[in-house]
Amino acid sequence: MTEPRPQESEAQPKLLPKALFPHQTPAAASSSSARKDGDGDVPAGMTKLPNGVILDKDGKPCRLCTSAASWRALTKQAKAQTAPAATTTPTPSNATAPTPSPTQTECPPDVEELGRSTWTFLHSLTAAYPVRASAEQQTEMRSFLGLFSRLYPCWVCAEDFRTWMAEPSGRNTPRLAGRADFGTWMCEAHNEVNRKLGKKEFDCRFWEERWRTGWKDGRCD
Repeated sequence: MTEPRPQESEAQPKLLPKALFPHQTPAAASSSSARKDGDGDVPAGMTKLPNGVILDKDGKPCRLCTSAASWRALTKQAKAQTAPAATTTPTPSNATAPTPSPTQTECPPDVEELGRSTWTFLHSLTAAYPVRASAEQQTEMRSFLGLFSRLYPCWVCAEDFRTWMAEPSGRNTPRLAGRADFGTWMCEAHNEVNRKLGKKEFDCRFWEERWRTGWKDGRCD
């Protein structure tokens, strides 16, 4: 859907107990919490999170709310705090790095990959929606959108979507009478995210060519 909005200003860095870091064993956490951090502004037993890392409601880093770059920075930081002193060993001149298997490159999605996949699904949903929806179909879709906006894995993204739909004037209420209205409404929801991220907005007049029929110039044939 969208990258999460910042929860705190940059002047107030987020701190996290070292024991909550991924890849950190309880033994390592207890030993590291006893030493004093090099940064005088960070209390002993706490660590400053890299920029862009979003915490879940339980106070732990939320992978599905965080970009891949920020998550890598967090993981690298955590590993550096728990790894034993590195020892160097000679590397044969003819040594080559092992080739990862396909399964080794299939990693959990970050907030951006999750968002791209979600928008593909949502726009495809509007493309398959009836030209004129019955009262029952409208009720089912309204229920789906309500559940979706609560169960979406990136909780801050879900909260943003609920807030947008509940805009007091009612202008963002789902328009579910038929495919044309619903498709345009979903395009407007996507553009709201694009604006927040500083991305180019899509011309909603062409949503059907993009997501249902294919472009008239034949590029999708």
